[in-house]
Amino acid sequence: MKKTLREMRPVYVVGIGLHRYQRMSETSYVTLGLTAVREALKDANLEWRSVDSAYTGTALIGMAASRPMLRHLGATGIPMAQVENASASGSTAFRQACLDVASGIADVSLAVGVDKPGPVSSGPAKSNIRDLVGARAVPFTHFALLTNQYMNRYGVRIEDVAAVAVKNNRNGANNPYAQRQKAVTLDEVLAGPQISGALTRLQCCPVGEGAAAVIVASADAIDELGINRSRAVRVIASVTQTERVYRGAANFDAELTRATVAQAYKEAAITPADLDVVEVHDAFTIEELLYAEMLGLCKEGEGAAMVTSGATDIGGRCALSASGGLLAMGHPIGPTGAGQIAEITRQLRGEAGARQQPNARTGLAHMVGVGAVCVVHVLQNDN
Repeated sequence: MKKTLREMRPVYVVGIGLHRYQRMSETSYVTLGLTAVREALKDANLEWRSVDSAYTGTALIGMAASRPMLRHLGATGIPMAQVENASASGSTAFRQACLDVASGIADVSLAVGVDKPGPVSSGPAKSNIRDLVGARAVPFTHFALLTNQYMNRYGVRIEDVAAVAVKNNRNGANNPYAQRQKAVTLDEVLAGPQISGALTRLQCCPVGEGAAAVIVASADAIDELGINRSRAVRVIASVTQTERVYRGAANFDAELTRATVAQAYKEAAITPADLDVVEVHDAFTIEELLYAEMLGLCKEGEGAAMVTSGATDIGGRCALSASGGLLAMGHPIGPTGAGQIAEITRQLRGEAGARQQPNARTGLAHMVGVGAVCVVHVLQNDN
């Protein structure tokens, strides 16, 4: 009989680190990644030799990226593997690290996400199966169409959708790791330039470079290595699913999210009302609304009203995209999912500073990757 993560050996996040997400630069991916890993090791008060396994989430760098980066920390001979799962690469690397510890294969495991912009070699494009959509609807056009559909179906104004970008850029302004660190007004969001349909530049995430690292450990390792138990955050659910056929569905990513989140709630033994902080795949403003609804934070069609009411602000009922989300934090692909885990951990520790959600105890991280795959993690401070 298969087990859930909560039924296995407990897994705790004990170290987090990031390299700021930024526009493409001359900085090597090795420097980006090592900056995040070293910060995570320092955060956990661990030495590299204590790490038993490592997973690198990356979509754009190419094969065999792990050891040329991690060897600078010391040649300890540990198993390393590279994980590619499109936008969910970092989330999937984190899941693999959690499974190593939960199974007892490792006591301490590292998940690092790192990427630099570059050519994308797409597997589906090489499948020799004709895509009926092809290049006719690039992502921003697809989400612009979903935006129009949402506004027409629920009587929502573009100002209400754009309010997501105002909120997330306000949060990003207080995040030293975010690519966009400037609060903006609604007028500035709507001013353009237009990208597609109703979507303006600030309603679309920036894709740059950066890195995020997360170290997970067992309870035994926490005691044996002298890790501060009061700062350890438990991972109580890790769920990944791939797309099915959803008959009559207008948005497959939303339906995939609904199904994956439902399983995560079941495994974590929580409900949407238990969530204090949530990070979602908000590459476009409309995505945050759709995914918030699929998470059960509100009813379908009420996502925009929930945002404009302040319920998803820091200090509101549930802080949504407190990091700034993909819209302000940025979406460098490989690091994104791992960066979400870092933000949730920071929030549950009470260490998020100006972005801190008061009394945060339970958080959820959600990423979708083309293919399509959805990865959801639930973390909880059980101290």
